[in-house]
This record gives sequence, structure tokens and C-alpha cells, in this order.
Amino acid sequence: MSIQPIGIFDSGVGGTSIWKEINKLLPYEHTIYLADSKNAPYGEKSAEEIVALSEKNTEYLLAQGCKLIVVACNTATTNAISYLRAKYDIPFIGIEPAIKPAALQTVSKKIGILATKGTLSSALFHQTSKIITNGIQLIEQNGEGLVPLIEQGRVFETETKQLLEKYLNPMISEGVDCIVLGCTHYPYLIPIIKSILPDHIQIIDSGEAVAKQTKNILEKNSLLAKSNSSTHQFYTNANVATLKEFLRDYSVSISHLDF
Repeated sequence: MSIQPIGIFDSGVGGTSIWKEINKLLPYEHTIYLADSKNAPYGEKSAEEIVALSEKNTEYLLAQGCKLIVVACNTATTNAISYLRAKYDIPFIGIEPAIKPAALQTVSKKIGILATKGTLSSALFHQTSKIITNGIQLIEQNGEGLVPLIEQGRVFETETKQLLEKYLNPMISEGVDCIVLGCTHYPYLIPIIKSILPDHIQIIDSGEAVAKQTKNILEKNSLLAKSNSSTHQFYTNANVATLKEFLRDYSVSISHLDF
């Protein structure tokens, strides 16, 4: 099974931020990425809808022979990964907001969380945050409207910056010294976020940690690729041009999928 691909799915292009970290750490692993952009954003859907979409995505990746699946979506992880792990006999890597590293680094004991409604309202998010943040104040903000703008490739437009200012400025006023990006789309906003935040506020996302966990699980299950080359296939059920723009610096295959 070591030559089989790693499967990755997200509600759209955001999970490519995770794929880039995985590819950097594990360059010889084959990958198949599924962007369910037609149904983005997941963060505004019900838990039942999110589970159903996650199951559909998983079935597709399993049909392609994937040896491990990365749920490269915070909302899908927090709402569906327990169900997926119970149903399928394959390793799953999930993504949750990086509250733990933020809790270890904060001095002000105030952490901002920018995430989707689906993540912030999930039972798993609340369970995790209660365990980790004893004595630390979490300031949660639903980043409504950001995912559709990123899906449209409108990262550097005025509307995007105005939304970010609306969401981040109250956190700055509250005295946070860490802001956790709780959606895999949001790392693409980091240049704009940095232009808004004071220098002392750290931006924390999950990408590197997810890549390391993927490597650990592959090693544990003797699934690491032994070749010295790899192929990368990307599928989207929406606009191929948007996905191509986010991957313009990589040699990958990108196709439209009626899914």
C-alpha cells in the first residue's frame, strides 16, 4: 500500500494550504486532492449536511485507492471525523484550530479564534477548547463571507480587507496576542492579516502540524512511499481556473469533476 496515494479533501481550494505543507514534508508521496467547491462553504451548513458531504468525499477518494485521508477542512473535521473513523478502516488525519500551541505561547492569556460558524458551533471544538484553555480567554469570531471570496480568487480585494478589519479589530482591542486561523482557507489571507495586526500578535495555523502528523501515521502504519518521484492529481467540481491559480507554482494535474 505504500505506493498508493494520500487522499485529501476540503470544501474547496483552502485545503491546498495543507497539501503544500504535506508535499513539502513528504515530497515522494502521491496525492489526490478533492475540492468540493460546489458545496462551499461547509461552515454555513448543518452538521448532518457536513457529515453527508464528508462521507461522499471519502467514498470517492477510497475508490481511487487512497491509503490515508486528510480531512483538510476544520468544519468537516470537527463535525464528521468521528463518524468517518468509525465507519472506514483507514487512517484519517483531521484538522482542528491550533488552540494548544496558542495556549502555550500566549502571554496576555487572550487568544483570538477566526473560524467558520460550523467549526465554532461544533461539539468537538468546545470539548477541545475547554480542555486546553483553562485560565485563558478565547475570543471567537465567525469569518462569515471570507471563504466565498477566497473561492472566487478575490483574496487581495478591498472587500476582503474590510471584512478582515471588521473581524480582527475587536480582537486587537480585547488585547489578544495570538490569533488562530481556524479554517484552511485563511492562510491565504495572512499577508492581509499581517497588514492589519500589530507586530506583537502571532498568527497560528495548523498546516505544518498536520503534515507532521500525516508523516507520523504513515510511519506507524508502514505506509511511507519508497519511490523517489510522485504525482499529484487535483479535482474540483467548480471552476478549474481558481484551483490552478492557487497551485500555479506546482507541477500538478488539475481536472474538473462532475461530483
